[in-house]
Amino acid sequence: MARALRLAVLAAGLAFGVFSLAVARRGAGYSFGGSSTFAAAAELAAGYALLAVGFAAWMRPRQARLGAILVAASFAWFLLEWNNPAAGSAGAFTAGLVLYAAAPPLVAHAMLAYPEGRVGWWPARLCLALGYAGSVLVLGLLAAAVFDPAAEGCAQCPRNLLLAGASSTYGSINRAGVCLGLTWPLLVILLAAAELARSTPTRRRVAAPVVVAGCAYLGLVAADFAHGLQRGFPSIDGLDRRLWLGEAAALCVLALAVVLAWALARRTRSSLARLVIELAGSPAPGGLRDVLAGALHDPSLQLAYPLAGGRLTDARGRPVELTGEITPIVRGGQQVALLSHRPGLLADPALAEEVAATARLAVENERLQAEARLQLEDLRASRGRIVQSGDAERRRLVRDLHDGAQQRLVTLSLALRLAWTRLGPGVDPALAGRLDQAEAELRAALGDLRELAQGIFPVILAEEGLLAAVEALAETVAVPIEITALPDERLGTSAEAAAYFVVSEAVRRATAGPLRVSATRHDGRLVVEVEGNSVPAEITDLQDRAGALDGSVTVVPGPGGRVAIRAEIPCES
Repeated sequence: MARALRLAVLAAGLAFGVFSLAVARRGAGYSFGGSSTFAAAAELAAGYALLAVGFAAWMRPRQARLGAILVAASFAWFLLEWNNPAAGSAGAFTAGLVLYAAAPPLVAHAMLAYPEGRVGWWPARLCLALGYAGSVLVLGLLAAAVFDPAAEGCAQCPRNLLLAGASSTYGSINRAGVCLGLTWPLLVILLAAAELARSTPTRRRVAAPVVVAGCAYLGLVAADFAHGLQRGFPSIDGLDRRLWLGEAAALCVLALAVVLAWALARRTRSSLARLVIELAGSPAPGGLRDVLAGALHDPSLQLAYPLAGGRLTDARGRPVELTGEITPIVRGGQQVALLSHRPGLLADPALAEEVAATARLAVENERLQAEARLQLEDLRASRGRIVQSGDAERRRLVRDLHDGAQQRLVTLSLALRLAWTRLGPGVDPALAGRLDQAEAELRAALGDLRELAQGIFPVILAEEGLLAAVEALAETVAVPIEITALPDERLGTSAEAAAYFVVSEAVRRATAGPLRVSATRHDGRLVVEVEGNSVPAEITDLQDRAGALDGSVTVVPGPGGRVAIRAEIPCES
């Protein structure tokens, strides 16, 4: 039934245009569209354009209210011609008397209500009420109630069915209506501009073409009323007809602006339909952004996920900063992702919902993966901080041993030497033996202490770097070591400590030699290799040590049955 009603209204609108043009052609001197073929074409083009876009919007659930307003505006546009002695019937003539000025407030209503069909701002509703009152009540009903065609010198005019009695106030009513007709369109233009300025960028881009065309139409309407202000009533002269042609052009542009917005939305929806097929394969992490960018034809598009703590990351868990226009993707009332794109890409508010509906599984999957990757990055950073804190604590402990216990033992050794010197050659042999034994124990304790400090954290590594530390290590271990290549520049405290740990542990656990040690820098990473016939098979602790710095340790088979422990550790450039 609703569809049949809409089709009946469409057929009535088409017939309205034909009948109105016929009236205009019969009474060309009292009409706008009957003055020329061009004027007739302009009248039909403007009226039918409003009818077409109004009917199309009426068929859309989200814009049904807007469609009804546009359809009513198309009828009102044609009714202007019915205020004509050639109307042929009293009913048509009376309808023309009442509604000949109804098109401007209806067009203003559609402009202010675009695209949802509702006028939300109360000053705009107030101005619309003023427009309807001035056009339909004052210039329409009140003026028709006191307009007597015969008394006004229109002998060929049909009878006015609303005539309540001729009155001398007819001129005053018309003048008041003309003043209102000049005032309210200007107010609506100002309010429309203010509403556009305070709107969101997305809504502004959607509504701007329609608002500009509507304001141009209302500006011409106000100019027409200003032209009739001196004579006190609307009329039809050369300037009125030219202004009316401008109004027809503005209405055609307004209809085209609505159609253009639909065309852009349809293009995007077609892309989204293809997107469903592309997402069926579950793109790899980060691939959803590429699929969306291709489907929406925007290479600059970025996709980010808001996670706990206010952090914004991409699909790989990396921090990202969005630029350009940002549209949230909402699912179940929760913001699951943010799209950064070129201005106006998702101007239709419904398109963002369609993107969310189309890609909802892929978006949710990537968001969960991004959250997991971010937690992994946090874990890696935490491991790195623990390693750095442990290295710093080892260096502090070595300093404490050197400045504390070692210095005390050295002082005690010097005191024994001094005591021995003071005793002279006649010392008791038993006492001399005990002093020699004590001095030997002190030297052994100092050696053990130095070895302990070296095992905790080599001082030479902190002071001179990896090359000097490995060379010192080669002099202290029993297994022969061949150093083929080591960088002599500093590589960063954490990287040097991890590399030395890998080399020292591999060397200490080797059961036979020789071992070949090398280290090179490549693409910001330090590559360390310890090659030999007896490198250790258990490298879990080495992997943990390098992994804490986002590095890796692997066992690589070499020539002649030799095996190499290969470590890759990020280092400072």
